Parts: sequence; structure tokens; C-alpha cells
Amino acid sequence: MSPVLKKKPEKKKIPGKYLLLIVTVLCLGLMLVTFTTNISDSFLNSSVGVVVIPFQKGIVNVSSKLFDYAEKQKTIEELQAENERLKAEVDSLTSENTLLMQDYYELTSLRQLYDLDQTYSDYEKVGARIIASDSSSWFNSFIIDKGEDDGIKPDMNIISGAGLVGIVTETGKNWSRVNTIINDNANVSATVLHTGDNLIAAGSIELIEQGVIAYSGLYDQDGNVKEGDKVVTSNISSKYLPGILIGYIDTIEIDSNNMTKSGLITPVVDFEHLEEVLVIKELKKTPES
Repeated sequence: MSPVLKKKPEKKKIPGKYLLLIVTVLCLGLMLVTFTTNISDSFLNSSVGVVVIPFQKGIVNVSSKLFDYAEKQKTIEELQAENERLKAEVDSLTSENTLLMQDYYELTSLRQLYDLDQTYSDYEKVGARIIASDSSSWFNSFIIDKGEDDGIKPDMNIISGAGLVGIVTETGKNWSRVNTIINDNANVSATVLHTGDNLIAAGSIELIEQGVIAYSGLYDQDGNVKEGDKVVTSNISSKYLPGILIGYIDTIEIDSNNMTKSGLITPVVDFEHLEEVLVIKELKKTPES
């Protein structure tokens, strides 16, 4: 038979809370003795000093660290709150600045249209906003928010910025389609303003990427046409009203026939950032009309 194992009697342990209570009472007693007795150079005073003073220092150190931690936490919370407040303020100012910039650009655009209206004051005009475009980069063809109800008709001229944009090609009840002078199928009879020499301005989506359009058929035997000369719509144009600024001569080259010249024109209209235009509510008078 296997020997019977006797269990060792378990040692009775004092619960932690009682231990803590005993230590606390002991410390309080020692502190009381320290502050109430006037014992000098005695064994009791030395014992109390050895036990109580380090304990007091420990309490002071812990209290100091706890206070510092609480102050740091308070500072961090205050900084976080301040940071959130500043973020909200920045967001508000950013939104306000965006609205102000938008108002500024719209005001600038309206001022340009007003100046243009005064330049061509002989023509009746109506303002219109572009609501759709056939291209994401260049306004070679687009839709405006004015149509037949506003008296808009095909072949009415469109101006913006400082000069000619294009012509109305199609109308609906409250919309119209505009074909611009930079489109590949656009040809405008034009004149060099100070010489009266005629030419044909031709649109090109490829060339407008360089900020220019082409011209050809310029008869300038005397060489009076110079770079920088103004080019306007011609009296002989079948659809465009005369005298509307198109742009400026950029380059001049002699054609292979040695009789005519061709080159490039820098248009005055920014065809990449159009928003509002003016529709001239007058059709070009022709012998047929």
C-alpha cells in the first residue's frame, strides 16, 4: 500500500487590506510621535527619524509626481481643445476665402463683359452663361442658357473677354449651341485693322494648344502688316459682324506662290476658361437678307 501523504498545515496569511491598515496605523502613530514629542538625541527619536522621514519623503515625491502628471494632462487637454478650435477656425476661414475668391472672379468676369459691352455699344446684347461644353479642356463648342425664348437665333455672334468667341449654330427654347473660332471647321473672314488687308482666320484644336489659330490668304505686297497688328472681323464676312476683335498677328510667312502670306494669330479670348458670354442680338446684313 502506498504511504499516506500527510498534507502540511497551511500557514495562515494576513489579508492584504489588514496589512495595509496596520502599516498605515503604524505610520500615523510614528508621525504623531514625531510631531507631539520633544525627545532629542534619544533612541526613539532616531528610530522615528529613520522610519518616518523616508516615508514622508516618499509621500512628498509621489504627490509631486502625481501633481505634475495632472498638470501635464490638463495642459495636453487644453492644447487639444485649442487645436480643435483652431482647426474649426481654419476650416471656416478657408470656406470664407473660397467664397470671396469665387465672388472676386465672378466680379472680374462681369467687369470684362461690361467693358466689352461698352466697346460694342452699337449692338444690342444679352448675357449668357455656359452650361455645357463638348470638350473638357477647350471651349471649341458649348451650350449657353439662353435660347429662342430670349430672342436668340442661329448666326448671332458671341463675344467675351476682349473679342470674338464664335457664332450660334443651333437654338432651343431655353438653350443655344455655339461654335467657336478655334474649332477645326471654323473659318472667319478677317481684316488687319490698320492696313485693311483681308485674310482668313481658321480654327485648329491642335494649334490652340499652343495658344494660337492660323490665318492664310493675306495679300500684303507692300509689307505693311507687322507682328502685333490687330485682326478684326471683315465687312465681307457673310455671318460675322464687322470690326469685332479676333486677336493679334503672331507670325508672318510668305507662301510658296510669293503672292500671299500666312501665319498665326494670338486670339484675345481665353478659350480655356470661359464662363459667361455676350450674345449680339443682331444678324449680319447680307444682300439676300
